[in-house]
Amino acid sequence: MRTKASGCTERRPLQPQTEAAEAAAPAGRAMPSESNCVKLRSDRARPSLPWYPRAQSKMRRPSLLLKDILKCILLVFGVWILYILKLNYTTEECDMKKMHYVDPDRIKRAQKYAQQVLQKECRPHFAKRSMAQLFGPRYSTDLPPFVTKAPLGSKAESKYDPPFGFRKFSSKVQALLELLPEHDFPEHLTAKSCRRCVVIGSGGILHGLELGPALNQFDVVIRLNSAPVEGYSEHVGNKTTIRMTYPEGAPLSDLEYYSNDLFVAVLFKSVDFNWLQAMVKNETLPFWVRLFFWKQVAEKIPLQPKHFRILNPVIIKETAFDILQYSEPQSRFWGRDKNVPTIGVIAVVLATHLCDEVSLAGFGYDLNQPRTPLHYFDNLCMAAMNFQTMHNVTTETRFLLKLVREGVVRDLSGGIHCEF
Repeated sequence: MRTKASGCTERRPLQPQTEAAEAAAPAGRAMPSESNCVKLRSDRARPSLPWYPRAQSKMRRPSLLLKDILKCILLVFGVWILYILKLNYTTEECDMKKMHYVDPDRIKRAQKYAQQVLQKECRPHFAKRSMAQLFGPRYSTDLPPFVTKAPLGSKAESKYDPPFGFRKFSSKVQALLELLPEHDFPEHLTAKSCRRCVVIGSGGILHGLELGPALNQFDVVIRLNSAPVEGYSEHVGNKTTIRMTYPEGAPLSDLEYYSNDLFVAVLFKSVDFNWLQAMVKNETLPFWVRLFFWKQVAEKIPLQPKHFRILNPVIIKETAFDILQYSEPQSRFWGRDKNVPTIGVIAVVLATHLCDEVSLAGFGYDLNQPRTPLHYFDNLCMAAMNFQTMHNVTTETRFLLKLVREGVVRDLSGGIHCEF
């Protein structure tokens, strides 16, 4: 038996790591085994100090915050898409062939009434004086219809955001004005001592009255948004002095611009300035800008820069807050105040600043008859107005009715108040 040999430890050369560890070990403490060393290294990799979990939590917070922000953005975007779909979706369509029948006797009476209005002697300054008598200081008789210079900090244009003013947009307004060679009403229109305006709405009541020849006889013919002339001239005429609209409402067909004297832009939001600049300069609108419009906008308007005008936003402000007495804009997370007038009512107030006498045609929302045609050019029913959330058509109807009954304006188609 080799008990002595078996009881002795075999001496082997020490590895460098072992020598370093042995030298570092405190006196009187046994050296750890290999398995213990592995365990110690593992423990050092996972500190158990109390502040460590809190540090890890803080490191995770930015990524969690970013995820929450992305979720909110996706939610808002999804709700916005649903809202746009709601605006463009109606459950009913009207049968225009049945709905556009008009009693022949009514046609004759409407045409006779329009001719009577035209044959009477024009009354200079009648519209402005009548509005001032009716609304007092709430109506400004000396308000310029179009923007002629960038707003100053003390002016009314700088008090509100679009569409009621140009706060924070002074530089954009100045850039646009530098592109426009003319800013006022054209001389050939101001030369006449007494001007008659007619504001032509889009109402279905126009279809069948055959008022086109009479409407062409007015000195100033104001059309709204994309309401077409082509194919409907028998009922709405083919003369256009002013096409008044915002980007989403501008006609997509070039044919609707050839007879225009003026294109009056109503600017509601920041990208509207970019769109108007592109139209004036005959440039292509960038793709990222087009994403901010709720429907397709015109890519080109075949008019010279001298034909463009910018509506004075104070006219919208005066119409909304002074005349209609809507509440001023309030900061809110969701929804609207219904304090933005329709383009039609804004155009009526504009007409009182431009012309001596004002007439209307194609106006009137009768929400009690949801199956009647909304427009003269499509198959939407009056019920579609229940989907809009921006305008208070009930208040506007009362306002127009007051103007007609007081004799300030004449209603040629009888949609507000029939006088024939």
